[in-house]
Order: sequence, then structure tokens, then C-alpha cells
Amino acid sequence: MQSNGSSAVGQPGLAAQLRSHPYAAAGLGLAMLTVLALIVAGRSLGAGVSPEIVRNALLGGLAGFAATAFGACGALVLRGLSARAEDSLLGFAAGMMLAASAFSLILPGIEAARDQFGPGAIAGLVVALGLGLGVALMLGLDRFTPHEHAHIGVHGPQASRVPGVWLFVIAITLHNLPEGMAIGVAFSQGDLSVGLPLTAAIAIQDAPEGLAVAMALRAARIGPWRAVLVAAASGLMEPIGALIGLGLSTGMAIAYPIGLGLAAGAMIFVVSHEVIPETHRNGHQTPATIGLMGGFAVMMVLDTAFG
Repeated sequence: MQSNGSSAVGQPGLAAQLRSHPYAAAGLGLAMLTVLALIVAGRSLGAGVSPEIVRNALLGGLAGFAATAFGACGALVLRGLSARAEDSLLGFAAGMMLAASAFSLILPGIEAARDQFGPGAIAGLVVALGLGLGVALMLGLDRFTPHEHAHIGVHGPQASRVPGVWLFVIAITLHNLPEGMAIGVAFSQGDLSVGLPLTAAIAIQDAPEGLAVAMALRAARIGPWRAVLVAAASGLMEPIGALIGLGLSTGMAIAYPIGLGLAAGAMIFVVSHEVIPETHRNGHQTPATIGLMGGFAVMMVLDTAFG
């Protein structure tokens, strides 16, 4: 797989990377410890999760996986996808992710925090704490996990030792993790008015995203069936992420608004750090922006309809 980013040759190991980026390493450690602490706290407090909530979260994650696989199957019949069309599709997905972060994660998170702490700045600060943890988590994973983007290049320690196709798979998996976590957190309190619009948004945007990923793999000279399987398999991270999100937000009451903020921060980071720059790389800013606004509008309608 070709890369036009930094060369993988001579890349430092993980220990050297951690020393070179101490703040990113500290942020990643803090975010992972917080997620682990919230999950452990939930189990130690005996917080029970009803089978219905677990089922809804898993079904939501599986819906994202199914939509990714469905979109990827388009690579079996399409010989190619123009850069303009690909950027428009990714822009649409980015718009839905941004709107879902605002309407289905941040606003419900602030409302939940207000129920606990009353009106005032504390509710916003609780969700902002979650946002910061989500950004720290994704920034650290992006910095310290070997992966490759189709047009940006290779990132992470010792990426040269990992086969090219697996670097691409890891990058896609990193994209899908926050989406799965968001689904799990959204369903954790049994509120379908939060979980359903978010799941619908993620599933809808996963279809064009799955197609774009599969076509990018085909452009990298990977066979059509293998490209579809790789793109579809990346969606399996969504039901796994849904269980993680469910676990971290079902313990202490404060864990729910923090979890919503964390999922929102992770999704916004992915959109701003990778998806939007990817859609602007070929000079198609206008169709990509129109796609983003279209996706944002669709999610706003979905949130109104289901909420």
C-alpha cells in the first residue's frame, strides 16, 4: 500500500514515542484509567444492567456493523469511485457524526448532569471533562498505535513491521471504536429517545463510510472480495465498543454524563482530525462541505423524529 506521509522506515519504538510525547502519553493513560475505573466502580457497586439494555446496546452495535458491511459490498459492483464522490460521502458521514455528538450525546449529557447538580456551570463542566477524556483517548491511540490512512500515510511506532493492509484495518478500527462506545453509553440508561436516533445516525453514515473504505482498499490494489471483508470486519468494533460504553456508564450516576461527553469528544476528534482533512485533500471542499451539511440536517431530523 502506497503512502505519501512519513516513512515507516526508521520509526522509533513505543517507548521512544512515549518519551517524545509525554503529554499525549499522560492523557492516554488518564483516559484509559478513568474508563477502567468507571467500569470497575460499576461492578463493585453492584450496578445491575437489565438484559433488555444489554440487548439494545448490542443490537445497536450490530446495526453499525451491518451497515458498514452493506456499504462495503458496493465495492463488488463498482469499478471505481471518483474522488469527488468519495469526499462527498465522507463529508456526509462527518456531518452525521458531528450532529449526533451534539444532539444525542452532549445535550443529553448536560441534561443528565443538571438532574444531579442543578442548573449552573457544573453540569457543563462535567460533560466537558468527558469531552477532554475522549479527545485524550483518541489522540493517544492515534499517536501510539501503528496504523495507516489511505492518503495521509503511516503513523505510530514500528509501523514498518506491520503488513500494510493491517495498518489500514487498525486505522478503520480506531474510527469505529468511539461510534460503538457512543451507542453503548446512549442505551445505558434505557432511554430509547437517546439511543435510537444516535444508532440510526451511526448506521446511516456507516454505509457510505464502508463503501469509501472498501473502494480505498481496492485502489490500493487489494482484491474486491478481500477489500469488502476487511472493510466489513472493521465494523465488528462497534458491538465491542458498545459493550465498553455500556460498562463505563452504568455505575455511579456521574458516569453517565461523563460517558456521553467522552463518546462525543472521541467522535468529534475523529471528524476534525482525520475525516474532514481527508475530504479536503483533493480540492473538493465545496461538495464535501455540502455533504457535511446534508448529513448534519439528516441527523437533526432523525433526532427530532425519534426524540
